[in-house]
Amino acid sequence: MSTHKAAAATRILIVRHGQSEWNAAGRWQGRADPPLTFEGRRQASVAARALGPFDAVVSSPLQRAGETASIIAEYLGTGTVLTDTDLMERDAGEWQGLTRNEIELEWPGYLEEGKRPPSYESNEAMVGRVIGALSRIAERAQGGNVLVVAHGGVVYALEESCGEQWRRIPNLGARWFQVSDGMVTAGQRIELLPDGTLPDLL
Repeated sequence: MSTHKAAAATRILIVRHGQSEWNAAGRWQGRADPPLTFEGRRQASVAARALGPFDAVVSSPLQRAGETASIIAEYLGTGTVLTDTDLMERDAGEWQGLTRNEIELEWPGYLEEGKRPPSYESNEAMVGRVIGALSRIAERAQGGNVLVVAHGGVVYALEESCGEQWRRIPNLGARWFQVSDGMVTAGQRIELLPDGTLPDLL
C-alpha cells in the first residue's frame, strides 16, 4: 500500500497592481518599470481593506507590483513581501512603451487581428514560468492562503491555460487560483475596488 500523501492545495489570490504612470498614459508596459501614480497607491490602500487574512504576500519584482504589495502587506501585517522574477509581466517586445495608436501606425491591423511582433513573449513561455512560480509558492505555503501581486498579463495567461474566456481585468482586480501538485485551477474573479468584501476562496 502506498504511503504517499497528496500535498494540501494552496489557495492563491493573484491581484493586478495599482495604476502606474504608463497605465495612466495608455502605454504598453511589458518589462518596463514605471512607478505607481498617486492614484495607484490610493487604490492599493483601499483594496487592502477589502482583504481577509493571508499567510504571505508575494510580488513580481517590478515596482508597480512591489509597491502595491508593500502597501497591502503593511495593512495586513503579513511581514516581508517576497518576490519571484517569474511573476513579471509578459515581455511586450517591440511594443513596449508604445500607445495603441503608435502600434497601429507601425503595425497596421495587428491589434485587430490578434497578431504580435517578433519579440513578444509567447503564451506557452509565459504560462510555463508563471506556473513554476506558483508551484514554488505552493510548496512553501503548504496549503495556506497566499496573496500574489502581479500583472494583467499573468492573470490572462493563467486564465487561458485554464480554459477561461478573456475578460479585461482592472487595476486591483483579482482572481483566485488553487495550486496542487503543479496543477492550477481557476477560481472566482473578484474586484477589490471601490468597496466590498472578499468572497469565498473558490
